[in-house]
Amino acid sequence: MSTETLSNAERNARASAMSALKENLRDYGLVIALILIMLFFQYFTGGVLFKPVNLTNIVLQNSYIIIMALGMLLVIVAGHIDLSVGSVSGFVGAIAAVLMVQYHMNPFLAGLICLIAGGVIGASQGYWIAYLKIPSFIVTLAGMLVFKGLALWLLGGMSVGPFPREFQLLSAGFIPDVIGPITIGATKLHSTTLVIGVAIVAAMLYFSLRSRRSRESHGYEAEPFSLFVVKNLIISAVVLFLITMMASYKGLPNVLIVMGLLIAIFVFLTKRMTIGRRIYAMGGNVKAAALSGIKTERLTFIVFILMGVLSALAGLIFAARLNTATPKAGLGFELDVIAAVFIGGASMAGGSGQVAGAVIGAFIMGVMNNGMSIMGVNIDWQQVIKGLVLLGAVVFDVYNKNKS
Repeated sequence: MSTETLSNAERNARASAMSALKENLRDYGLVIALILIMLFFQYFTGGVLFKPVNLTNIVLQNSYIIIMALGMLLVIVAGHIDLSVGSVSGFVGAIAAVLMVQYHMNPFLAGLICLIAGGVIGASQGYWIAYLKIPSFIVTLAGMLVFKGLALWLLGGMSVGPFPREFQLLSAGFIPDVIGPITIGATKLHSTTLVIGVAIVAAMLYFSLRSRRSRESHGYEAEPFSLFVVKNLIISAVVLFLITMMASYKGLPNVLIVMGLLIAIFVFLTKRMTIGRRIYAMGGNVKAAALSGIKTERLTFIVFILMGVLSALAGLIFAARLNTATPKAGLGFELDVIAAVFIGGASMAGGSGQVAGAVIGAFIMGVMNNGMSIMGVNIDWQQVIKGLVLLGAVVFDVYNKNKS
């Protein structure tokens, strides 16, 4: 083979790699942005950010935001918005406090009733939006005011707590180390956490490789293998590092297991299930979706039921973390949730957005909140910076769409 042929092959390979990188810039850019933001705050906080106890706190502080972001992703992909999620979560936390603290109900039964209540709230709002065609902005804005007022009324304007110990474990508990700790130097590591971490990375690599082979077998163009390897190695290294840090503290929090299961379920729902594809189709063009036989009203109704249940779960987790229900619980949650989804790449027009992007967007917001608080940045400037980050993400989304 001649030198000219080799150089042409090299140029073609480089051009293919650059093309794949540009096509997937949003996905790669989010991961890179999260890593750079974490490194930035690690440096400017004097190494506090990556301390095991602080990494665990970041997970605990943002778990309820991430859980609501999963539901909000589907709502936004479907072409709607939900401004009531913060108030619903606070109201459900108030219901939990009344049932468990005042009426001494079993925590499991009370939690189940709260999740059902969240589903009913989502269904009531979804009915107005789906079948009566009232804009979701108006319905959920009304819901935000209604459930904020109901939470204040239910609690009598006072905080109610503490919760039973079993309920607190939802947010404050950690998985037991069934294997037993191992000692490396002066550090004791939570063995069960390490095993779970390795299993998660192995599963990620397996499904990523299987997805690539599936694309190739169906004749779709796949990203260059070198880019595929580098991407997965970086993600695996980050996950293993975070898992190791948590293993050196108390292990994986219970709420992280709940969050991980929900993320897996929503990834499967959006990528493998017919209902997920129909939600994206409806968000892309609701009239075309209806003409193709998709029951758009019922789909919208289901999406808001899911959002209500996830808001209720987030309210339970937040109440368990505070160990009390307060009238101001959930205040401003909707802004962080919506910001996380848009930063994660969801389109304002609906029809596009990924679960991974929403989760990474939530962590970007969480790391920024945590890092700025450690640095002593005033709350007013924190709000300014978060607003600029959200604006930048939306501008980037519009720019990409105009280019294409």
